[in-house]
Amino acid sequence: MASASALPLRWPAEAIWEAVAPMLPGFTVEVLPELDSTNSELMRRARAGCTEPVLLVTERQTAGRGRMGRQWHSGAGPAALTFSLGLNLAPADWSGLSLVVGLSVAQSLHADIRLKWPNDLWWHDRKLAGILIETANWGKVNASPYVVIGVGTNLQTPDAAGLSTAPAGLRELLPDIDAAQALLRIAAPLVQAVQRFEAHGFASFQNAFNARDALAQLPVTLSDGLQGVAQGVDASGALLVAGAQGVQRVTSAEVSVRPQTGPVAGHG
Repeated sequence: MASASALPLRWPAEAIWEAVAPMLPGFTVEVLPELDSTNSELMRRARAGCTEPVLLVTERQTAGRGRMGRQWHSGAGPAALTFSLGLNLAPADWSGLSLVVGLSVAQSLHADIRLKWPNDLWWHDRKLAGILIETANWGKVNASPYVVIGVGTNLQTPDAAGLSTAPAGLRELLPDIDAAQALLRIAAPLVQAVQRFEAHGFASFQNAFNARDALAQLPVTLSDGLQGVAQGVDASGALLVAGAQGVQRVTSAEVSVRPQTGPVAGHG
């Protein structure tokens, strides 16, 4: 059954459980008042052998993490929604999973939200949400990998001090939404999207992602020095960048991408 702590905010644990459990047998919903990181907690549990499907939500996250070891900046308490989905997953090709997660969250929240490859949601060129996906290897034979999908979404607009990209808040688009309402919108469609990805891969999501691509046709600079014009993503989720050496596929999770100003080599 679903379980939730007695918190001031009325979390829709039962409604989410009823929507998801038929798709994901053994699924539970857990709401905790405070954690260091929902991803870290589920990874700890997985390493200890606890790999049941679960949606873990916290009202306050004290040590969130993002890509490449960065601190995961989000507001606390009612200012943000932070949760992780843990489940067994065995797609034929893992490429594009973070794009599918971002697309699903964006579709659930607002038509004006855009996607910045590989794992951010943007609104008006400001970061609204981030995604961190991790897998745990706990040594079980013939078992699908356990995947932890973390999502952090700003509700209120955070202070931009010290951040390389100014943040946005969901209440700029949906003034009355709270964390519980946002989670109810996101949870079941996210599980559906991840299971569709497992069965069919990224290709069936390609057009929908490109329709929300925040980088499309913009000059970009990659952290490895490559410059060019972003051309959307291909059927595997790789970013296509047209530069002086032609169109290149960018797949590395360790590469960051930033829009740039000024001329780009090979494109006048």
